[in-house]
Amino acid sequence: MSRLLPKSLFGQTLLILLLGLLVSHAIGAWIYTGAREQAVRAIGGFAAAQRVANLSRLVEDAPADWRPRIVAALSDPTFGVSLAPEPSNQSANATDDAARIIEDYVRRQLSGLPDRQVRVAVSAPTGRSPGGPFPFPFDHGGPPGPMGGRGGMAAMMHDMMGANVGAWRGLQIAVELGDGQWLSFATILPQAGPSVSWQFIISMALMGAIVLTVSTWAVRRVTAPLGLLSAAADRLGRDVAAAPIAEAGTIEMQHAARAFNRMQQRLRRLIESRTRMLAAVSHDLRTPLTLLRLRAEEVADADERDKMLATIGEMDEMIGTTLAYARDEVRAEPRRRVDIAALVASPVDDMADAGLPVTMAPAPELIYECQSGALKRAVANLLDNAVKYGKRARTAITVNTDAIQITVDDDGPGIPEAELGRVFQPFYRLEESRSRDTGGIGLGLAIAQSIVQTHGGELRLANRPDGGLSACISLPA
Repeated sequence: MSRLLPKSLFGQTLLILLLGLLVSHAIGAWIYTGAREQAVRAIGGFAAAQRVANLSRLVEDAPADWRPRIVAALSDPTFGVSLAPEPSNQSANATDDAARIIEDYVRRQLSGLPDRQVRVAVSAPTGRSPGGPFPFPFDHGGPPGPMGGRGGMAAMMHDMMGANVGAWRGLQIAVELGDGQWLSFATILPQAGPSVSWQFIISMALMGAIVLTVSTWAVRRVTAPLGLLSAAADRLGRDVAAAPIAEAGTIEMQHAARAFNRMQQRLRRLIESRTRMLAAVSHDLRTPLTLLRLRAEEVADADERDKMLATIGEMDEMIGTTLAYARDEVRAEPRRRVDIAALVASPVDDMADAGLPVTMAPAPELIYECQSGALKRAVANLLDNAVKYGKRARTAITVNTDAIQITVDDDGPGIPEAELGRVFQPFYRLEESRSRDTGGIGLGLAIAQSIVQTHGGELRLANRPDGGLSACISLPA
């Protein structure tokens, strides 16, 4: 189930808002339909009771020989009226509270005939339970009257709040006349109709669409700065000299952007300070190295003089390479669009022209935005290591939906699995003799990894199943 939930802050926030909207709509619709159904039935009961009282007074005041014709004229399929010596049969499933409420109301309407008996039966629908009380109060003040006060609809509705009237269906009322006959009425209380109509659905849909649109805009506006902060952090990992981000948006976003910019400034100052220190050390070391070289040239023994000069030259190269490595981490070469295939082919061709066993598989033109000089140096370092330690180098370029991969394979002995992660450390060498004939000073892979990481990529080393080492540069497509 958790795999179906959105992973982004925008998606999760929007989902919470949508769930709240759906729940509130459902509760609102339930309250509306319940109140509407009970109100329609209560008003129907009031209208029927009012009609019974009016017709009872009419028949009571009419001459005895007119009553049968009046009753026949008043009766219709939806409202039955009959005149008989005994009251009509009343339902056994009568709701006592409901019958009492309507009976009291009819008696109040017949206040001019206080000695008349009134019998009322209210039956619930088959298979349904009576509903609850009305959720809204009615004014029950004022003088008694047929339509208001304690003698009218307000009193009846107020009394109904305490009775189970939500599912009333059948209504039977019998009123005793002055001559001992009973005037009986039978009707069905009106239904509320469909709880959900097309108009209701359309209005709810329009309301939901408006709320969804506004919520989407608001959530995106709040979460968008987080995406900018994430992009700035990713850009900082590739270029410490990148432009600072704008300190705009909410107060929290302004504080986060300000803290991020201060962090970037401190990192830039730290790296620049280290570079200046290395430059100063390089300058200070080269002065005594120059003096040593001058003194070594005065040594009479030629073999001893050559060894001393070679050692001094190696020290000078180590200092220069170390300084270049530190400067490369700070120097931001402008990015430009180049053909990756041509970029890789350039050092391959140079080394092949020098007679080294370096080859490249055919590759189509592939335009990519990068620091071309730095990336070319990284490829050249891998090719140089492959030739130096693995006899020959074979390179190829592959492209998939996520990355561009530049692979350099060799036929050497490979690297022990425990050492694969350590060879990227500066000055770390598997060959411990530190001889210029068997290896460099241990900065080639460190420089290549730094360049690749600056482009947001990854440099991986792996031993090939059939022997040799495979170095793979993976750049984001």
